[in-house]
Amino acid sequence: MLFSQDICIDPGSSDTRVFVKGKGRIFSEPSVVAVDTEGSGRVVAVGEEAKEMIGRTPGSLQAVCPIRDGVIADFDVATEMLRFLIRKATNNALFTRVRAMVCVSAGVTDVERRAVHLAARDAGARYVSLISAPMAAAIGANLPINRPEGSMVVDIGGGSTEVAVLSLGDVVSSQAIRVGGKHWDAAIIEYVRKKYNLLIGERTAEEVKLSIGSAFPYEGEGAMNIRGRKLDDGLPGSVEISSHEVRDALYEPLNRVAELLRTTVERTPPELVGDIMNSGIVLTGGGANLRGMARFLRTEVKIPVTVAEDPANCVIRGAGRCLSEKPVPARSGGAES
Repeated sequence: MLFSQDICIDPGSSDTRVFVKGKGRIFSEPSVVAVDTEGSGRVVAVGEEAKEMIGRTPGSLQAVCPIRDGVIADFDVATEMLRFLIRKATNNALFTRVRAMVCVSAGVTDVERRAVHLAARDAGARYVSLISAPMAAAIGANLPINRPEGSMVVDIGGGSTEVAVLSLGDVVSSQAIRVGGKHWDAAIIEYVRKKYNLLIGERTAEEVKLSIGSAFPYEGEGAMNIRGRKLDDGLPGSVEISSHEVRDALYEPLNRVAELLRTTVERTPPELVGDIMNSGIVLTGGGANLRGMARFLRTEVKIPVTVAEDPANCVIRGAGRCLSEKPVPARSGGAES
């Protein structure tokens, strides 16, 4: 006898989150898969275990991030990652008919939407429904999207940033750029390479961002020592980098986010802009946790900006609410939106 298990999946460039209906739990795993590149090409590890291998794998193993800039970059590896997460969500239970709601960027193409749908089906989901990530983020942030007034949400993920204006339960206007937390890490790597002639890895750059990174000056700024490989002689080296330097490194990608907000406001009907001026812009996604992010954007766009409660989980939390109120349809395996 088959039994159904409804789940929501938010596949991100940095982390993939899963909500399990009926259990009310959310768990996440890094969007990383370790693949044996010699012989069978089998998957060796997924999630946290695979992330620990980044920069440390032997020649026969490769750590792959199948979700890049918010879309599937490696279909087969993404399918294996989703299969792992579905099994974890169902506790490897046999005879389970999985019905999945998957979050997708509002700016994805029909081909990219189809790829997400097929990957979820191939991973074991019997029925698949798709939901716009900005809509889910707004619901998860408790915005009054069903009222005849404008609400603006900015979802800053690992690979992309999406801005959406919503009213009467629908998206009035939206835009997206492929700039997110991973691009901030890359900006730090490039800054250190140019200024100090030192090559650092992705994990070190992420540690710097989390430890002393900011979008706006803050009290108690400091510095930290980082290690890497000197480019002139290839030997190990270390330098001290300050909060001010990290902020300089992040300015260009952060300014692109601010410009995205400005252009979205320019394309929004004046009546809704007035609503947004009163209610403010709400930030969601893991990138919203960067120190001073709200203050930086408030200064740049001249509109009040606040950070949602638990911003990293807003999308999956909102999708979970939709799933609870409107179950994944049991009559069609096609993608819905």
